[in-house]
Amino acid sequence: MNTNRRVFLGLAAVPAANAIQTALAKQGELRFHNVACPGGYPGHLQGVCTNERDAIYWPFTEVLVKTDAEGKILKTLQVRSHHGDLCYHDGKIYVAVNFGLFNDAQKRADSWVYVYDAGDLSLFSKHAVPELVYGAGGMAYRKGRFFVVGGLPEGFEENYVYEYDRKFRFIKRHVVKSGYTYLGIQTAAYSDGYWWFGCYGEPKILLKVSEDFSTVRRFEFDCSLGIVPVAKNTFLIAKGRGSRKQGHSAELLLADADEQKGLVVRPA
Repeated sequence: MNTNRRVFLGLAAVPAANAIQTALAKQGELRFHNVACPGGYPGHLQGVCTNERDAIYWPFTEVLVKTDAEGKILKTLQVRSHHGDLCYHDGKIYVAVNFGLFNDAQKRADSWVYVYDAGDLSLFSKHAVPELVYGAGGMAYRKGRFFVVGGLPEGFEENYVYEYDRKFRFIKRHVVKSGYTYLGIQTAAYSDGYWWFGCYGEPKILLKVSEDFSTVRRFEFDCSLGIVPVAKNTFLIAKGRGSRKQGHSAELLLADADEQKGLVVRPA
């Protein structure tokens, strides 16, 4: 595979950065910018995170990809399906994983958090999170705690966020009065005093939730394939296309917080 390609299956590539973004990145004001991940993968993108410096991590369901900030592939790792949304903390990548059924009313999930070294993607540890009875699908880190989200059967008018300490001892289940979102919550991030949750559906839904989970705002915006903060009120959100036969591809676009729309993608 030519890791320097900027055109790949199913998605025309996005320029690594325009002149303004590149200048800001060099000044240290903006480390990340619009970027595409080379290649085509059997599973679609499930989330995204960075190491907050110079690397991006892309979980394509059964392949974990590490690139630099310009999209050059540094490492790929075959993993078991279903590796979902992920987060970075202290030199490690934490991935929400489910080997059972998602969104199953009979609670036949098999939920885990897999921990990988952020450098070489070697497996560091595994932690069962059985509290996620509908399937672990995404996670974020905040002040010494991990917060894991996941699937949801039809008929529920609320979502759940499961809080763990650093050793993945269960602390609390938080209730998010969101109304029904199709298949629960797919992606999670914390930034600027709020939780940001991406959900499937038609239309796809963004939930902006207060830090204590007590208030919820609901927007029609798609960040169901990935959302990661890169600066104050600024995020990278993921877009993807393709199929298992053709190969799935993905790109990241800068988006800014907006009081009326939740998030707004920056013009190219």
